[in-house]
Amino acid sequence: MSQFQIAVVVGSLRKDSFNRKLANAIVKLAPPEFSFKQVQIGDLPLYNQDDDANQAESVKRLKAEISAAQGLLFVTPEYNRALPGVLKNAIDHASRPYGQSAWAGKPAGVLGASVGAVGTAIAQQQLRTVLAYLDVPTLGQPEAFIHAKEGLFDAEGNIGEGSKKFLQNWMDQYVAWVKKHVA
Repeated sequence: MSQFQIAVVVGSLRKDSFNRKLANAIVKLAPPEFSFKQVQIGDLPLYNQDDDANQAESVKRLKAEISAAQGLLFVTPEYNRALPGVLKNAIDHASRPYGQSAWAGKPAGVLGASVGAVGTAIAQQQLRTVLAYLDVPTLGQPEAFIHAKEGLFDAEGNIGEGSKKFLQNWMDQYVAWVKKHVA
């Protein structure tokens, strides 16, 4: 049985963010041949092209973790109808210097949770646009704009019963997507 290492990028720095909880919970729905590692993005300096020739250790670590992964999972909030700056900063760092992107060719899934009724639809669309430019094949369907409300998680932090069937289907499609692109 092959092992698939997935780099998980959470677009929120808040310790108790809905998206961090979602990232921790959804990976439990994956088959055992998939393992997930959340990559740290909160310690990255602001991207500055002047630093491309001498990247910070935190940037080198991020690029190495992305490079070692067979797939990507982005779990992001939406801030002011947009992609969070911390996530865009991480994407920019790992895509540079030009021609040395760690993202290219890695299959990805995108989802997110928000207290708003439209979930994270706009942030996800912006993220998909950026990932398309970076040559990251991204699962298009099913989309997962999760409304963070009572019952989304159970007492143990797992996906609650009301959302479990939908998110299990999402994970099954994501797993098939990764296997298709890694094979």
